[in-house]
Amino acid sequence: QVQLVESGGGLVPAGGSLRLSCAASGRTSGSYALGWFRQPPGKEREFVAAISSSGTITKYADSVKGQFTISRDNAKNTVYLQMNSLKPEDTAVYYCALRGAAWITGTGEYEYDRWGQGTQVTVSS
Repeated sequence: QVQLVESGGGLVPAGGSLRLSCAASGRTSGSYALGWFRQPPGKEREFVAAISSSGTITKYADSVKGQFTISRDNAKNTVYLQMNSLKPEDTAVYYCALRGAAWITGTGEYEYDRWGQGTQVTVSS
């Protein structure tokens, strides 16, 4: 099985930046897409971004387009989420997720097979 471990969360003032990382370990052979989701306080978990196994195709939620960038380093089995111009409404627990297929389709949680434990991002106003 594959384990996912996120890091890079923390407290940042509004307008600041953070880069989240998610390292995959275990049975990481094969092609798989990766995604980021977040769960704001008191709300449902929502899609943020996804990237195909090759890294050539990305998908973003409308709310983060132009603000967040997803990337991956397959040599390190790691996916990143660069978050710029952070706003208080970006405060959430951020989760990375692995999809057992190389391509991206929709944005539903059901499309992903493995999840990390989450990392807290808090943006102060």
